[in-house]
Amino acid sequence: MASHREMDWCVAMPKVELHAHLNGSIRDTTLLELAKEKGNVVSVDMEHIILKHDRSLREVFKLFDLIHILTTDHETVTRITKEVVEDFAAENVVYLELRTTPKRNDAKGMSKKSYMQAVIEGLRAVKAVDIDFVPKLDAETLANCHSAGNLQSCLQRKKIHVRLLLSIDRRETTEAAMETVNLALQMKHLGVVGIDLSGNPTIGEWRTFLPALRFAKEQGLGVTLHCGEVPNPGEIYAMLDFLPGRIGHACFFEEDHWRKLKSYKIPVEVCLTSNIRTESISSLDVHHFADLYNSEHPLILCTDDPGVFSTSVSGEYILASTTFGLGQKEMFRLASNAVDFIFADNRVKEELKVTFASASRELDL
Repeated sequence: MASHREMDWCVAMPKVELHAHLNGSIRDTTLLELAKEKGNVVSVDMEHIILKHDRSLREVFKLFDLIHILTTDHETVTRITKEVVEDFAAENVVYLELRTTPKRNDAKGMSKKSYMQAVIEGLRAVKAVDIDFVPKLDAETLANCHSAGNLQSCLQRKKIHVRLLLSIDRRETTEAAMETVNLALQMKHLGVVGIDLSGNPTIGEWRTFLPALRFAKEQGLGVTLHCGEVPNPGEIYAMLDFLPGRIGHACFFEEDHWRKLKSYKIPVEVCLTSNIRTESISSLDVHHFADLYNSEHPLILCTDDPGVFSTSVSGEYILASTTFGLGQKEMFRLASNAVDFIFADNRVKEELKVTFASASRELDL
């Protein structure tokens, strides 16, 4: 168990989150409130599941089912987006790539586009912290900041940078996947920077999504793939050969997969708590984090679904520290290195590097 001092230090350290699902990041209190508001959705048993922090895998799936029922109207999507961003900012996440699957709900008049507009409204509603979710400093302004030697003061207005990833669900058709990519391209000016492939890993075939993912890459969108969540050697090979910008999880890789991954230097989004709670990895002692870290392979510590798995970005760093023996300097380096793997532009990367350099001095590292 980490001490309060260690946790406080991890919270104070700036962090980057690149693998967080919007619907899996909802506050327990909000989930319970929404469930009660929408009628007989929550039973005594379900209320118990919502409020407990050590959910079994069966309970996790029940919670996901409830979340799917509750997040089907614009007002709810806007609310949870606002709260999720504020929660990440509260623990000093300075850059967040938030991923979500655009939903269609004809009964509520919701299209994929209006769903994403509700997400954007949630970003606009953030008041508790400063937020940058679209480019605000043009090249001329940034140059003036540099020439005046006051880039830091130019950046003080921002607390958290947020960019969006639109997820393709593995249940979708090629046409539906292409619709999501086209929507992402339409919303690039609103902070959409990439595409994610996710959903039940036992459903769908890689070739179904390849045309849309290839098109996304050709159009300059970042692409990240849930890869190796279940044993599927052929799909893993194909995903790696696609050369995505990043992959998530990589729990069921074989030796040849690891060799290919390392030769391609594809960054891995590592979600320790999620991998244990979903029983994808039997214990942290055998988690591939250690091998990737020791071989200096690009990796990023992430939460996946912090609400569902009762974790936080700071908690994931503490877990890595206590399990794998990382000290404060190693944790800080891991967090700052993540800046190189974000899908936002160089302007944002430069601002984040200034933030980490300042924090390094403040934390006396």
